[in-house]
This record gives sequence, C-alpha cells and structure tokens, in this order.
Amino acid sequence: MKTVKGDLVKKALRNEFDLIIHGCNCFCTMGAGIAKTIKQEFPEAYKADLATVKGDKSKLGSIRSAEVTVNGKKLKIVNAYTQYDWRGKGVKADYEAIRSAFRKVKETFSGLRIAYPAIGAGLAGGDWKTISKIIDEELEGEEHTLVVFEKE
Repeated sequence: MKTVKGDLVKKALRNEFDLIIHGCNCFCTMGAGIAKTIKQEFPEAYKADLATVKGDKSKLGSIRSAEVTVNGKKLKIVNAYTQYDWRGKGVKADYEAIRSAFRKVKETFSGLRIAYPAIGAGLAGGDWKTISKIIDEELEGEEHTLVVFEKE
C-alpha cells in the first residue's frame, strides 16, 4: 500500500487514479464524510447507490460502480458497502464486508490505479491497522494508494 497525503477527490479529478473506492452504508445516504463529497462531485456514484435497495443488509460486502469522464479519461468510482448503518455508537465498520468488497474490486478492476481513503476507520470507527492489512491482502499485486486527507 502506497500512502500519500492530499484530497482524494481532487487527485481523481487530476487523473492521478483510474478508480477510487469509498465506504458506504446500506441506506443510500452518502450524507457525511468523503461520501458526501463524492455524491456532490460525482452524482453518477450516488445514482448507482440509489439503484440498490435501501436498508438491504445483503449489500454488505458488495460494490456498485459508476464511470465518469474526467479530462477525457475514464474514472471509475466504487461504492463499497462496508458498513450496514451509520447511526448509534460503536464500530460500524464490518471487516468481512471490507474484505469482500476489496476482493470484488480486484476481481473486477485488476490492473487499474486504485485509490481510497482510510475506509472504515473514520466515521465508521474501525481499526485502521486491521483494515489496512485486509486491503493489502485483497489487493496484493495491484497498484493501490491510501490517500490521507490533507487540504490542498
């Protein structure tokens, strides 16, 4: 896992990556964190989320993607269903869902330049040490980058 600082969305808009992944809950909200920014900047990703069943627990571990054109190049945005809900206290990140989602990303999008924030370790309250190990295992052999948020 390569690590860089910056703004994932701005980097994606500069064509630094072919695919970005962010964690979603199963309720089609995209109302906080980086999901909110993605919803605003890439409404196609939100439309892909809305095409799923709101509140469906079986979405955990699955992915939905949208494709946009940025500066003449294709960018894929992956909604990874890595937590069921966003309400209440405690850890919302589902480690097995994270594993499953990243496995599906590799199966579907191998060979692309992949980037993501610290999925599951922000608002979802998960342990980044555990999550980063899962991501490294599932994306082994892929070019993938953690973008640690820093205002640009």
